[in-house]
Amino acid sequence: MKNSTSLIEIPASGRFDAKHDLPASIVVFLVALPLSMGIAIASGAPPTLGLYSAIIGGIVVGLLSGSPMQVSGPAAGLSVIVFQLVQEQGLAALGIIVLLAGLIQLGAGLMKFGQYFRAVSPAVIEGMLAGIGVLIFFGQFHVMVDDKPRSDGLSNILSIPSAVMKGIFPMDDSSHHLAAMVGLCTLAVLLLWKPFTPKFLKVIPAPLAGVIVGTALASLLGWSVQRVDVPAAIQDSIQFVALPAMEASKIKAILIAAATLALVASAETLLCASAVDKMHTGPRTNYDREMVAQGVGNMLAGSIGALPITGVIVRSSANVLAGGRSRWSGVFHGAWILLLVAIFPQLLRLIPTASLAAILVYTGAKLMNPRAIIDLARFGHGEVFIHLTTMLTIVFTDLLTGVLVGIGLSALRLLYRFTHLRVNIEVDRANNRTDLHLEGAATFLRKPQLANVLESVPKNHALHVHLKKLSFIDHACLELFIDWDRLNEASGGDLIMDWDRLMAVFRHAPVSNSTGTSESTGAKASSAANPLIDETGLPRDPKVARTRDSVLSGSSDTSG
Repeated sequence: MKNSTSLIEIPASGRFDAKHDLPASIVVFLVALPLSMGIAIASGAPPTLGLYSAIIGGIVVGLLSGSPMQVSGPAAGLSVIVFQLVQEQGLAALGIIVLLAGLIQLGAGLMKFGQYFRAVSPAVIEGMLAGIGVLIFFGQFHVMVDDKPRSDGLSNILSIPSAVMKGIFPMDDSSHHLAAMVGLCTLAVLLLWKPFTPKFLKVIPAPLAGVIVGTALASLLGWSVQRVDVPAAIQDSIQFVALPAMEASKIKAILIAAATLALVASAETLLCASAVDKMHTGPRTNYDREMVAQGVGNMLAGSIGALPITGVIVRSSANVLAGGRSRWSGVFHGAWILLLVAIFPQLLRLIPTASLAAILVYTGAKLMNPRAIIDLARFGHGEVFIHLTTMLTIVFTDLLTGVLVGIGLSALRLLYRFTHLRVNIEVDRANNRTDLHLEGAATFLRKPQLANVLESVPKNHALHVHLKKLSFIDHACLELFIDWDRLNEASGGDLIMDWDRLMAVFRHAPVSNSTGTSESTGAKASSAANPLIDETGLPRDPKVARTRDSVLSGSSDTSG
């Protein structure tokens, strides 16, 4: 990579390149291993379920993926949903929910709906990620001191002082303070690894280095802290999903949960794929194929009761930056996890859960991303309001409610922008001139407002209409101007506007050139579709046509 802004060159062929793909797969494996277990713990599930999802996401989704450089597995963004589902429906129901979510994704991909899952406002996405970050941060803070997270986000936040006290002062011969030291050491490594580590050690990802330090500390000092619970044999913890008898109310809750999971996982996956595409020159994402791959992966994960799978930006960016050249780097990362779990499970049992929780605390802080608010503020305070409202609603209620509130606010803001018209009128009685400035969209909803303004124009004034900031005008408001001009002609009034610009806004076409001919291939509006325009694309009303001609010839002042 020549500079920080250039794209990483990746061959379009997508062929396996052992020289680059194998080393990249090891880097991704080292990144994914601690994160997968930590996300499982944050989800209220055994660590093995996160590892199973990482294996399926790497091998199965990797082989089918429509985004070759994207790496899939359990994601921190879904841990909040999964934790809530485990609390409400039980761990046994998780497999059914994930399987159904995968089925929804598979159907959406086959029906070519992949692109539509990207149609969510960035303010909502950033607010959702920030809300998830807050919940992960405060929830995993308790786990970092070997305590249990509370049942909801507000309780986790309010009980932080209690967790801090447990981490500082030993109580009842507990090991909370020892777990806190393991967690703090892990956090210190995460924060200091990149800026202070020698170059030859930077091949080791910071999360893995943090886990190694935390594990070594607890093991060498013989501290009695909670550790990862992994079965001696991988097949011992695989439980194929079964469909138990359920009441109608529970079936409804499971279907809603599956739809929510499918929506959030799909949006996160496709946004991740879009971000990865911006990092390299290789094959672009086929979003429908990616949806199919994610659906198959989640159906398989659900069938064995594992965590839901999604595209993960941390692993995907590590894959690209480590030199991955094809989908095989992601596939091999899943194979390495499978080999480790199958052959060396005893190594995983040495890892303190406080160390994994510290990684999630760090991840939660990164997801909050205050800079996103600064970036959104460039597009207006409305975007910031949507972001903050989405985030706070997620924290104080639940993820689905927060996302729906964010989407609803985005829709209302869009409706406002498409229906809002700002009208400013300036009357110059000395020169018998009135200037009318229009900004926004002139639709039938604003016709009464516009009509009142036109009625206030003195009868003998020349009305100059400025259209530079007008984004749209519909048939009703266009007709209003024509009727006003016709009625005021007898009293000496005159309508002066850039007719080409007005017609371009009306037809959503480019503004006409200096000869009066449209630059658009579709310049001639159908007389059947628009009774105000003839077959040449000019207004039928002769008075307005004369006004238009005077504007183009320069005999009158052109406004707008």
